[in-house]
Amino acid sequence: MSAATDEILDKLKGLTLLEAAELVKQIEEAFGVSAAAPVGGMMIAAPAGGGAAAPAEPVEEQTEFTVTLEEVPADKKIAILKVVRAITGLGLKEAKDLVESAPKPIQENVKKDVAEDTKKQIEEAGGKVSIK
Repeated sequence: MSAATDEILDKLKGLTLLEAAELVKQIEEAFGVSAAAPVGGMMIAAPAGGGAAAPAEPVEEQTEFTVTLEEVPADKKIAILKVVRAITGLGLKEAKDLVESAPKPIQENVKKDVAEDTKKQIEEAGGKVSIK
């Protein structure tokens, strides 16, 4: 083994049971994996606390989005500036400052269809946009 893996193994040996369980949970979340191994349809690892596993919480669908102007090519700045002014209602100076300071949010807390329409308009003008 390499020195790095030997060092990690030595640190793992020094963990308490509670710390090890916490580490497993963090690894599962960080890498989207599960430490439980299926065996004939049964799980080897028992859920923490010894009881039945808690039901998964329903994932709440995102309803509000932020549209961020990520990149403005120099040769497309004027076209993008016009679109940003039309979308935001900003004056020429404010819109110019916004376009020149990309990456910058141009719309916040908007519905998905509005965000996608904004993205489409700016991309057609030559800019790069992200929706979060």
